[in-house]
Formats: sequence, structure tokens, C-alpha cells
Amino acid sequence: MKNFIEKFTSLAYWLRTMTERVIKQPLQVQQLHAEIERLRERPRYQDRKCLVPFGHKVYSQNDEDGIIREIFNRIGVTNRTFVEFGVGNGLENNTLALLFDGWNGLWIEGSCRYVKKIREGFSTVVDSGQLAVTQSFITTENINGLISRNIAESEIDLLSIDIDGNDFHIFKSIDCVRPRVVVIEYNAKFVPPVMFCMQYNKSHAWASDDCFSASLKYLEVNFAAFGYSLVGCSVTGVNAFFVRNDLVEDNFLEPFTAEHHFEPARYFLAGIPSGHRPSYRTLETSLPRR
Repeated sequence: MKNFIEKFTSLAYWLRTMTERVIKQPLQVQQLHAEIERLRERPRYQDRKCLVPFGHKVYSQNDEDGIIREIFNRIGVTNRTFVEFGVGNGLENNTLALLFDGWNGLWIEGSCRYVKKIREGFSTVVDSGQLAVTQSFITTENINGLISRNIAESEIDLLSIDIDGNDFHIFKSIDCVRPRVVVIEYNAKFVPPVMFCMQYNKSHAWASDDCFSASLKYLEVNFAAFGYSLVGCSVTGVNAFFVRNDLVEDNFLEPFTAEHHFEPARYFLAGIPSGHRPSYRTLETSLPRR
């Protein structure tokens, strides 16, 4: 029975993925881009401190690349170091675009197959030491060791978390680095003021259901306890952006609450192509060896 359920879940996920690919044909993609632009014209986004209008996609899944860039335009950078876990095959995540701006950092990914592709496809930046890649499933027990073995700095500019489950539990376990900015996936099904966080399960594997991560309100309240403010969300309702309190100043739109910054689940807008499909060759041919 268990094998049947696992096979059925995998088939359902495959069918959903293929359906999304069919739907996002050129005309539909154009319409989806137009929908995003229409959303950004809403009055609530017109304040100059709002991050939503700055969103754009280079290699991120949605508009995270543009929002990340704008955050650092406002607070500045230090060592240009990032840590991201849950990077997939490396071609669509929140930190790949930063490599083109001279950033360095660490990727952690659980899939052996994906890590092999990354090491082969991004050999230039891996061999130069600009990018470290570690294969491991992440738990609250091993996360500090995984980071500290590859990152010497105690302060980093960016931490990005997307593991479809234990995201907050992993964040609160990290004490080897103090990120200035954190990007973390939230569960947009749970509208503020709902407080939801999935129970920690070290063997959790997302089954394409609503058992993942935490509600935005839960993240707002609990990140505040760690000294971070919620400064915005992606327009697709996927990721939330937190800035360390000592850096917020007058740079972002108040109040820093889930009620003010919540974006509903617009997953139909997620993963829209940006230009031609990404390739490993881009980094190999455009970034000089160190």
C-alpha cells in the first residue's frame, strides 16, 4: 500500500509538472508577464520603499533576483558571501545571479545527481573557490557543521532557505553565521494572522501538499525574536525577505508585519521563463577564473 501511495504521489507530481509546462506556451507566458506587471501597478505597491516593483527574474524561480538586488542597494554589502540550501540543479535559485556580481558562497543540495551536475557544469567557479558545493540532506543537527566547514566568516550578507519543509527549524538552529538578509519560503495558504509551522521531521519529504514551512505571521513573530524584520514578499507568494534590525533604518516599508506584506499564493505565476532556457555554459564562458 505504501509503495502504491508513493508511486501515485510521484505520478501526480509528474502530471502536474507536465501540465504546467504545456500551459506556459509562448502566448500564455506573455499573458502571465502582463499579469505580473498589472499587479505591480496596484496602489499598495507605489510607495518608493516597497520592494515589489523592483522584482525581476534572472535565475531565481520568480522575482527574487530583483528584490535581493534592491535590498542590498539600500543596505550595502560587506563580504558578498551567501549560503543557500535547496538549490536543485543549480540553474534556478536565489544566488546564481549573484555570482555575476562577484559574490562567493556555498550551495547545499541533497540530491547526488544534482550536485554532480553542478560540479561538472560550474567547474570554473567551483575550481576557483568562488562557489563551494556540498551534498547533504539538512537537519538541525548537521547544518552548522555543513556551513562552518565551507564558510570562514561569522557574518554573511545573504542566507537563502528553500527545503520545502523544515525551513524555520533549520534557520533557528544556525549559530555559526549571522546573515544580514534572509530569504525563506513561506506557506501562503495560511493567511495572517494564522500561526502555523509544520512540526520538525528530519526525514520530511515534500509530497506536493500543504505540509511545508510556516505561515508568514509565524515567521514574522519568530524572526523578530532573532532580531529580523519582515520587509517584503515575492509577488507570487513564495518567498519572504527579512533584514537584520540594525540595518533596517528608514530603508523599507513599514509596518514590518505579515498583515502588511503578505502576498497570496499566486503559484500560477511561478517559474515563468526569463529569456532562453538557462545553461551551465553561461558561467563557464562569462566568468573569469580566479
